[in-house]
Parts: sequence; C-alpha cells; structure tokens
Amino acid sequence: MRDPEAKSRRDFTIIEETQDYIVVDKPPQLLIHPSKPERATTLWAELRQLLAFEIANGGQVSVVNRLDRETSGIVLVAKTAAAAREFGLLMQSHRVAKEYHAMVWGWPAWDCKTVDARLIRQGRIARSAIYLKQTIDARGIDAMTEFHVQKRFRKKTTNGELFSLVKARPLTGRTHQIRVHLASLGHPIVGDKIYGPNERLYLQFIETGWTPELARQLLLDRHALHGSRLCFDQHWDWTSPLPADLREWL
Repeated sequence: MRDPEAKSRRDFTIIEETQDYIVVDKPPQLLIHPSKPERATTLWAELRQLLAFEIANGGQVSVVNRLDRETSGIVLVAKTAAAAREFGLLMQSHRVAKEYHAMVWGWPAWDCKTVDARLIRQGRIARSAIYLKQTIDARGIDAMTEFHVQKRFRKKTTNGELFSLVKARPLTGRTHQIRVHLASLGHPIVGDKIYGPNERLYLQFIETGWTPELARQLLLDRHALHGSRLCFDQHWDWTSPLPADLREWL
C-alpha cells in the first residue's frame, strides 16, 4: 500500500491496492477517461501518474467498471493484463454484483420494487436534443433493477418537500439504467439534469454552467447517485459510505 501522503494529494481515496489491482473511491465531477476536446483532470490520467513505476515495468491502467462523471463511488482498476482479463471474464459471465444509493424526489408507495423495462437511446426512435439520453421502449435492450427504500425524509430547506434514500441493485449494466428506471417510477434522482424536472436544464447547464436558477430547480449540482458496493464472485467485496456532499444533504 502506498504512503498516506500520496493518497491525500489526490482527489480520490484508495480503498485497497495489491500487485494486481487498485480500488478507489471516486468523488463526483471527476471524469474516468479523457474526452475530446475537453482537457479536464481524469481518474485515468491521475492513476497513470500514481502507477508510473508499475507502468514502466510492464503494468497498465485498465478501468474495470465505469461511473459517470457526476456519480461517485467505487472504481476497480486492473494493474496487469492478467487481472484485467480475469475481472473482464467475471463481468461477462455476470459474476459481479453492484449496489448504488440514490436520493430521489418523493416517498415511494412501495418498500421494494423491481423494474424490468428495456432501454434504448432515445435518438434512435425519436428526435432528441441529448445524444446519450435513454428511454424505455420494447425495441430496446433488456434492463432490470431492484430498488429498496432505505429512508424517507423531509427537508425544511425546501419547504418540507419529500425525499427518499433508495438502494439500487442493477441486474444488467445499461447506460443510465438506474436513473431512467427511477424516473419511470415517478421518483427521479435529485440533481439529475437529464431525467429530472426537465431535460432542458441539461442543455442550459451546458450553455451557462451552474447558476442560481439551476440550483433552485435541481437542488444539487450533481445527480445524487453513489456506487456503494462492488462484489466479484463473492471473493472480492468492496464498500463505500455516502460521500460528504450527500451525507450533509441527507
């Protein structure tokens, strides 16, 4: 394991490190991979600096599970080709379990719910101003998510509006799956610019950045979704508590 000072210089926290892999707790707003033409800091680039010695001796930086920029939580990175292959094969054979926690609008009438609804990129079947936006449609790909309500609460700072903390277990791994399925139940994730109150808020954010008007409607500057557990083959099992911004908001 590396020295604590090395960890503190990074935006992310190292949960565990071995000769074969490194597990980090990614903060919100940190990109996993570079995207053109943007030159923002990325987890991949930070890890390449951190693992420079290993890379110089034949190692690599292979991200096993990806999270959206705004999603915080556990990211597993293989440091060797053998580890990347092993984890990749486990994912292909569905021997991986993931859990997320999300803060959503409203109090669900249910405690547990399974959503089995196919997803497709909206632009494939209708006009969409947002290329990556997904929607539920029978022509899409299988997608299934289990939801469990953990806590229902009111917030005085939002005039007593109702919110809930929900645990999500995706049984498939589709783009934006948890976000779309929660929105389909009438309980979108707080801060979600695409699947929340109005998709135009996302376009506005791209144009203007974060503004008081967006804060009034979205409440949080990122969608309140956190990757809290990652388990491979019941052998590797990592967990992460809610990050500070979500704990304070809760």
